[in-house]
Amino acid sequence: MVIGDRFAAVLAGARTGDEAALTEIYRDLAGPVLGYLRGQGARDPEDLASEVFVGLVRGVGRFEGDEQSFRSWVFTIAHRRLLDERRRLARRDDQPLERLDAEALEGGDAEAEAVAALAGGHLVRHLDRLTPDQRSVLLLRVVADLPVAEVAAILGKAPGAVKTLQRRALASLTRSMSSEAVS
Repeated sequence: MVIGDRFAAVLAGARTGDEAALTEIYRDLAGPVLGYLRGQGARDPEDLASEVFVGLVRGVGRFEGDEQSFRSWVFTIAHRRLLDERRRLARRDDQPLERLDAEALEGGDAEAEAVAALAGGHLVRHLDRLTPDQRSVLLLRVVADLPVAEVAAILGKAPGAVKTLQRRALASLTRSMSSEAVS
């Protein structure tokens, strides 16, 4: 949580359309939202991210809750926009999904450093080996920094299922990465 104690005031400002408050929310969440969408292989992650923030501006007046709930709400919007994009692309079936590029998983300084340390061009290949559900869980847990209960709500799964998916995804990544020589 980047906004912290000022969240209630920032949210109140955003509800009235205060540009400074909306900018602060955007700066707090743009990187993680973009990282999530890129990590999911969105065809045009920047465009989807802009749709997420349009949805945020339209719905912020109805939102009730704390900063953690707000982040979860925003990632629910992102996840739904991603599913909408996939449905559109499936109907067209002529536009392949953009491949994930390791530098694209920018979700803030700590995440960017972790991805840079792991990446070396191999992260994409390792993430591609996960099931779509495992990949979603890892990206929401790591890039979006959401708790298990919030990820479960976003994905429509039980918290136990999210924990199992995360455990299996991490085990799969561990096996996959340890089978390669490290320079």
